[in-house]
Amino acid sequence: MKHEEALHRLKNVEGHIRGIQRMLEEDKYCIDVIRQIHAAQAALNKVSTMILEGHLNSCLITAVRGDDPDDRERVLQEIIDVFEAATKV
Repeated sequence: MKHEEALHRLKNVEGHIRGIQRMLEEDKYCIDVIRQIHAAQAALNKVSTMILEGHLNSCLITAVRGDDPDDRERVLQEIIDVFEAATKV
């Protein structure tokens, strides 16, 4: 994964969040604010997916191909933990 692309997307999200703050300060229509929040969440989800894809293609592949069963188990458990945490939202 290219960290530069993820950083660029995060800077865009940062600007988006500032826009949402302005909307609240200006007492904009609630549904419009919620739509913008959903758009920011979708953008963060995209960054998360990009980072996960990079992890799967590097750390996970390395661990699966490696000789250390504990390392394999650790990396797989990390993936499980991330998905479990995501479903608790």
